[in-house]
Amino acid sequence: MAVDYEKAGVSLEAGYDVVRRIKKHVASTARPGVMGNIGAFGGMFDLSSLNYREPVLVSGTDGVGTKLKIAFAMDKHDTIGIDAVAMCVNDVLAQGAEPLFFLDYVAQGKTRPEVVEAIVAGIAEGCRQSGCALVGGETAEMPGMYADGEYDIAGYTTGVVEKSKLIDGSKVAVGDVLVGIASTGVHSNGFSLVRKIFSDNALDLYKVYPELETDQPLGLVALTPTRIYVRQVLDVIRNVDVHGVAHITGGGFDENIPRILHDGQGIEVREGSWEILPIFRFLEKYGKIPHREMFNIFNMGVGMVLALDPSDAEKAIGILASHGDRATVIGRVTDRPGVEMV
Repeated sequence: MAVDYEKAGVSLEAGYDVVRRIKKHVASTARPGVMGNIGAFGGMFDLSSLNYREPVLVSGTDGVGTKLKIAFAMDKHDTIGIDAVAMCVNDVLAQGAEPLFFLDYVAQGKTRPEVVEAIVAGIAEGCRQSGCALVGGETAEMPGMYADGEYDIAGYTTGVVEKSKLIDGSKVAVGDVLVGIASTGVHSNGFSLVRKIFSDNALDLYKVYPELETDQPLGLVALTPTRIYVRQVLDVIRNVDVHGVAHITGGGFDENIPRILHDGQGIEVREGSWEILPIFRFLEKYGKIPHREMFNIFNMGVGMVLALDPSDAEKAIGILASHGDRATVIGRVTDRPGVEMV
């Protein structure tokens, strides 16, 4: 045992325990193309094992933000990893890419192996849902950097798409319809405001609020994992000519949907064409947030938007329904710049 290192606050034994605990979770994410085993200095993937003629690699990295503070308060750590994966794979999916592998970074003041295992179990679940492999990562113990019991997490993914199938918004045209796919809740954006609303109103994370229309306490509702859209949207892309894909993250409708548009284009969104989840009504009420402003902050019940020709909407919605997703036409592309709520 490195006694001096231990005295400095870093436990090598705890680190070894973490590796022992997470091996089974990592192994559960294996997929064709993965090379090597956990413990190597770098994660390896054999791209030549896939049948791509002109492969384009699409990469994304993200974290979970201050949603972590809710996890700390609830002492629940098995869903945060799903969020970390979701935020990365949903982003590369917006270019039509299939996620291939994922790497994570978990940092804490003092290593708690059981907490790290719960986090990695969630990461593995997210990888299984999206069909990508967990090929490596880093668990850092940094005394003095984090409050007792707290940590940070970030992730990185690389996906691949055939060059001719890359979705870059170039096909988006005036008259295209917008198909919105339901979210599971707040996902992983806007939590600095969410936490402020909870704090300002002295809301109890362990209390069940009737307005939320669930028997779960507020804290668990807030921790509902981000929906991963990979398998179902890739299925749509294989069967329908998808012109654009927008992942609705921080900035809500106003920031994210216009990212797939051309100069001179805008969108018209018809409120009432999808279900606004109770958690958003709850936040709007207690936060006294102007209704229109909510769409500039949160996903409002729509986690991903597909732009396509009106003739393809019914087929796309049917494919999404076969995967258990609720999807509806929520609006259309117009020749008026900006986001218009109708």
